[in-house]
Amino acid sequence: MEFDTEDLVSHSTDVLVIGSGIAGLTAALTASGERTVALVTKARIQETNTWYAQGGIAGAVGEADSVELHLADTLVVGQGLCDEDVVRAVVGEAGDALGDLVSMGVPFDRDAGGQRVALAREGGHSLPRVLHSGDSTGAAVQDTLSAILRRAEGVEVFEERFLIDLLTADDRCVGALVFNPDTHLPEVFWADAVVLATGGCGQVFRVTTNPAIATGDGVAAAWRAGAQIADLEFVQFHPTALDNASSPKFLITEALRGEGAYLLDCAEERFMLGVHPLAELAPRDVVSREIEKVMARCERPNVWLDARHLGAEYLKARFPMIWEKCRESGFDLAADLIPVAPAAHYMIGGVRVDIDGRSSLPGLYASGESTASGLHGANRLASNSLLEGLVFSRRIARALLKDAIVPRPSRVTSGDEHRAPAFATLGVRDLIQDTMSNHVGMTRSEDSLARAASVLDGLSGLLGTEFSEASDLELQNLVTMATLIARAAWMRTESRGTHSRIDYPKRDDAAWAGHLLWMRGADPHFEPITHRGGR
Repeated sequence: MEFDTEDLVSHSTDVLVIGSGIAGLTAALTASGERTVALVTKARIQETNTWYAQGGIAGAVGEADSVELHLADTLVVGQGLCDEDVVRAVVGEAGDALGDLVSMGVPFDRDAGGQRVALAREGGHSLPRVLHSGDSTGAAVQDTLSAILRRAEGVEVFEERFLIDLLTADDRCVGALVFNPDTHLPEVFWADAVVLATGGCGQVFRVTTNPAIATGDGVAAAWRAGAQIADLEFVQFHPTALDNASSPKFLITEALRGEGAYLLDCAEERFMLGVHPLAELAPRDVVSREIEKVMARCERPNVWLDARHLGAEYLKARFPMIWEKCRESGFDLAADLIPVAPAAHYMIGGVRVDIDGRSSLPGLYASGESTASGLHGANRLASNSLLEGLVFSRRIARALLKDAIVPRPSRVTSGDEHRAPAFATLGVRDLIQDTMSNHVGMTRSEDSLARAASVLDGLSGLLGTEFSEASDLELQNLVTMATLIARAAWMRTESRGTHSRIDYPKRDDAAWAGHLLWMRGADPHFEPITHRGGR
């Protein structure tokens, strides 16, 4: 997009936060104690992946639990690619961070005596450690933090503003170019520091639990700005999305299996018992891939989730949202088998950050799902995602007090880049989603990835076209993210965690114990893990 900041409406703040999930809200609230903050969000402040999170937030707060156990479970699920220093920092700070959420008023469920928070068990965890608020934990966190933010001094909120690009000057991020749909014009937000908390890109796939806004805007913008990106081949599919016509797919929380629900095949037999010692509570990549095999064997688009033996009274009380959603879809959770299938759920890769959320581009920080922080490795442990956004944003706020402030420029222009001719966008979103779902999904191969590359290369002309509608700008981000994901999946010739190649079915530590790093204008770089901390 051609622009000159001198011609635009401008805003100025110490810290610009982009995104309003748990990562963005925490960053804004924590930083506002010492700095002025502007929070820009793509839709209304509640429309985030956080709001849709059902299961809860993991933390070693139970009497039988410990930081070391939480650390060990995270490392096992991450399959050799976690940064152990990062994992230790995040799980070690979980208790204090979760205590602050309680003191802010997040209504976590309590045990029978009402004295302690109730803890649930989810996939990959060796014992119950997930704090929850019914089956709407994300909404409870989102509503609590949003209400506090709206009352906070020193924070200005800009809703329904679309991130076009990050502004850079002298190899530093100095703000952002943001589209205002009311005026149909871009605006400039100058800032000493920018915190990306823009979430994932589930919308590159046809079947996803992510809302329509999850188009990878922040990661794509960081890529264009020159920040380092990592681990994009790792996309987590959630095993149990309700198999109906809704879009996004309704997630049926792992906590339901944690309370004793079973997965059944077309013969109504449990199929996870001999696959993994944790059976239905195996790590998500294991369960999703086994479901994929069962669906192929049974020639069905789903498997069955069986919670009938848990009883109607308990199910309605513990999982009220799931109970109601199943009822709306024509199923009785206490009497019927529920059709479920995997759906794209979480982007493990993103903007590469250090242990305090700093990206490789000075002035740019990132938190939550938009990052490759080193916490998740090759596969995310259930309910570590909200924890990541919470802890990393607190760490970023502390880092902002230490990091040097550099004078901002007075003007930035778009330069004289070549503009491509007009590109017809009708049907492009469907084409991207079909291509990624068919060829870059849970199971990949040289052949499938080559087919994806052929289609995505044909869409590359869209990237040089100047658009003036947010929906078209989204398409550019989707093409960027889809291309990077497919390319990374093609390069990693092994199977590990959420990345599965049928032509390279084994994990290969000799060649691939490390991370694929990407920067615009440079060849991808493989960085092996050479020390305990992982980097």
